[in-house]
Parts: sequence; structure tokens; C-alpha cells
Amino acid sequence: MMRSCSALVVALLLSQARGFLSPSEDDGGGVPEEWVLLHVVQGHIGAGNYSYLRLNHDGRIILHMRSLKGDADLYVSDKTLRPSFDTYKLQSVTCGRDVVTVPGDFARPVGIGIYGHPSHKESEFEMRVFYDQTVPQEEPFDKGSYAPEDAHKKRKSPQAAEEDFQEEESIFWTILIGLLKIVLEILF
Repeated sequence: MMRSCSALVVALLLSQARGFLSPSEDDGGGVPEEWVLLHVVQGHIGAGNYSYLRLNHDGRIILHMRSLKGDADLYVSDKTLRPSFDTYKLQSVTCGRDVVTVPGDFARPVGIGIYGHPSHKESEFEMRVFYDQTVPQEEPFDKGSYAPEDAHKKRKSPQAAEEDFQEEESIFWTILIGLLKIVLEILF
């Protein structure tokens, strides 16, 4: 009886040790084959502080971050390069593995903020950045061809027409002021 219990304990310890040594789904190991690993970022962050990263890669990006020590949280934004718990679009604030999927239509560069939770004096993290190849990238000029007959189908709202007029007027005034400056420099 004692022998079977100790064999069971040894088997349990071996399975736990294998979990620490081999990659698991928690540390980014069990990801789909279509995902391409772009970067692995490791770092330390003090309690209540932020560390900022910038994502320039296009397409759907998956951020897998795990706290190796302490508790690091993840904030993402396409509006600011310094996202925080006050200004973010996407977040993951778990006590362990944090995952955020950055959509391909987010404006680049994307700001990534890593926050060291105040419950720990220092947090250590590892973030794996994956590119998802399964989502097709749209080409900016591949949204369809333009035909003049399409113009009749797509009527502009009065507000859109006014904005276009204001933009044209602004360009006109910019060019006119530039020409006046050149003339004044020549004369004086």
C-alpha cells in the first residue's frame, strides 16, 4: 500500500516537473500552427509603474503575456502610444496569463502598456507576440474597382459634401498663402 502511494506521488511530481520544463498552453506553447511568433519580450516592472512598447506590424496580432513573478497587466490602444488603465481600447488584467488580440484594422502604430500591479513590489513578465496568418490582409487598393456609374449609387450626405468643400477650400488657401509668401520674399 505504501509503495503504491509513493509511486503515485512520484508520478504526480514527474508530471508537474514535465509541465514546468515543456511549453504548455499557458506560456504560449499550445498555439495554432498558423500563428507566427514575431517577438518574445521579457522585462521587469515596478509596482504602480508602466513599461511601454510599440507595435508596428500589420495584421491580426495576438499578445500572450504571462507574469513570471508578481502581476503584470496589459493595456492596448491604437489612439495613444502610452495606454493606461484610464486610456485603453483593449485590456487583460488577470493574475497570470494575459491575452489580447489586436485586430488588423487597428491604426498602426499600436501602443502597448504593461502595468506592474501594486500588490507586488516588482513584476517580471514574458510576452510572446504572434501574427495570425489565418486572417487575410486587405490590400488598401483592393477594395473594389471604381466605376463612374457607382457614383450615382453612392449619394453623399450634405455633411460629407460640406466637409469635402472645406477640405478643398483649405488646400486652396494653403497654396495661395504659400505663393504670397514667395512673392513677398522676392519683393522685400
